[in-house]
Amino acid sequence: MAIPTPHIETPEQGIIAPILIMPGDPLRAKFIADTFLTEVVQFNTVRNMFGYTGKYKDKKISVMGSGMGMPSIGIYSYELYSFYNVEQIIRVGSAGSYDKDVKVYDILLAKEVWSESTYAKTQSGETSAILKPDAGLNKQILDAAKELNIPVLEARIHSSDVFYRQRFEDYIDIRKNHNCVAVEMESFALFANAQVLKKKAACILTISDSLVTHEATGAKERQDGFSKMITLALESI
Repeated sequence: MAIPTPHIETPEQGIIAPILIMPGDPLRAKFIADTFLTEVVQFNTVRNMFGYTGKYKDKKISVMGSGMGMPSIGIYSYELYSFYNVEQIIRVGSAGSYDKDVKVYDILLAKEVWSESTYAKTQSGETSAILKPDAGLNKQILDAAKELNIPVLEARIHSSDVFYRQRFEDYIDIRKNHNCVAVEMESFALFANAQVLKKKAACILTISDSLVTHEATGAKERQDGFSKMITLALESI
């Protein structure tokens, strides 16, 4: 496949940095670029999946939305890794808590991810239901969290294909049988692509709502309000 790829329009190598921060929401990508980066250049608008490159403390960083769900992040992360020389992707996203002690605005770092998804099997024949991030990248994030005095819980999370699950009480069994403390919808595909392509990936999440207590944040808060998580991701790299 030549560049530009079907979903990323920049025609040149080198515009996208080797290190990329990936929120789900493209407007959150814009917020990160506008708020945290300098010398910003936009490199993608295809399907309004905004991508930007700039500098954070003189280090070249890119940020791009992934969209919602594993098929979407699967496409974008694969193209970034394979055709644009991206080496590391840190997903920054929101998650729903499965545990009464994991509260709204708590920050999680995925130690591993369990999923019932067929993404990895379909993509590469991988049959494991549990995938892991890059251990070195996780250590960088934990070290940065310690320096910044930001509490972070490193734990197993659930990556789901379905947002509107008909039996929401299923989370109780998932918590009990698979030891997952929260749920999101993208990291399993990201980790699968990183594993196949010999790249690095990690996932930092902020709890946006709780299936236990029914606390929740609004869309605007999720877009703009997760500054600690974003700062942590940027400082770690």
